Amino acid sequence: MDIGRICKARGRTPFALLRHPCEQRLPRSFIKLSSSSSASLFSCKSKNIAALTFNSNSDSRGRRHLCGVSNSWRSRMDVAPLQTAQADFPISETFFRNALASMEKTYLSKNLTVSSVLDFVRTYDGGQVCYDHFAFRTFNVDNCGISALAQFFLDFGYITRGELSFPGKHLRALWFSPPQHLLDCNGEGVNGPLPRIFISELLVDKLSPESQAIIKKYTSISSGGSKYAALASVLGSLTWPTPLLSDYHRLARESEYAAWTLVNGYALNHLTISVHRLKSDVQKIGKLNELIQSNKFKLNTEGGILKVSPDGRLLQSSTVADSMVFHFAEGISESVPASYIEFAERLVLPEYENLSVDKILELHRRDGFEVGNADKIFESTSAEQLRRKVA
Repeated sequence: MDIGRICKARGRTPFALLRHPCEQRLPRSFIKLSSSSSASLFSCKSKNIAALTFNSNSDSRGRRHLCGVSNSWRSRMDVAPLQTAQADFPISETFFRNALASMEKTYLSKNLTVSSVLDFVRTYDGGQVCYDHFAFRTFNVDNCGISALAQFFLDFGYITRGELSFPGKHLRALWFSPPQHLLDCNGEGVNGPLPRIFISELLVDKLSPESQAIIKKYTSISSGGSKYAALASVLGSLTWPTPLLSDYHRLARESEYAAWTLVNGYALNHLTISVHRLKSDVQKIGKLNELIQSNKFKLNTEGGILKVSPDGRLLQSSTVADSMVFHFAEGISESVPASYIEFAERLVLPEYENLSVDKILELHRRDGFEVGNADKIFESTSAEQLRRKVA
């Protein structure tokens, strides 16, 4: 089959000519997919994330085409192979990775501890660090919630995979998985396997009337700017006016998440090192935690340093957030919580434990997220953890 000739006839770029190495690592099975078999997979173009639903159609192997929210982390095994590397997306892989790199650069420039930890792990392990996921925080009001950021990732072929609820914090979150053929490609950092995306939002209508009014004072002004959420993350800039210190303090008393989001906006809240992809003895998270602490980096102790899912197969930890000096609208400067770095180890699922190490892929490991773990990870930016950091 002359792939180049077919692609040219359809106005598409032949895979051999795509610029990023991962763009040439497509599974052979994509060639066998008909246009009808992949149509449902790429039908998620709605900006209303809540409207996404399952398509119950199955392929010849009985696998569902996933195009919506699933609470099952096992649902990764049901995702059909993607049809192309970039032809079905409005943006190229190179552009997308450059955007992620810019988000990462802005994040590292504002969080020196994070940068130091990342450099330390990379040096210790020999230079190969891959990312498990990127996480963002938002306000669920005036179109500034999850959907504001999610569309950028959906446009590149990410799939909405699961929803998590945090009633005690008035939070909701969705997580998204990258195109399957880009989950196990070569490279490191943003040039390696693409990260999952975790986007949370504060349910503003659950807060007090005073806090609601404060948040809406800013989000209502920038509601149209929500479509530039990804750009705001790249630039490290707020889409709303510079907040008042008095507003920040009032929000912090009721919701530290709200106060953080007011001054950080769509900034990358944290990125996560994929521990099991490391090559040295720190590919076990317990060993990595010991090494991090022995080098005087503070880890989040909420619920214990190591957060473990009920099934025992998702293990997570995180540093305490950095602080940054923020210049408020009154002309007053004050230190506020910035971002942190997380570590995640995903163990192999029971049904794949007999595979040799060189045969194990990411899809053979525990996928998704866990409410109990994430609830404690959120505390990495809490005032209590920051006080402990400087004690």
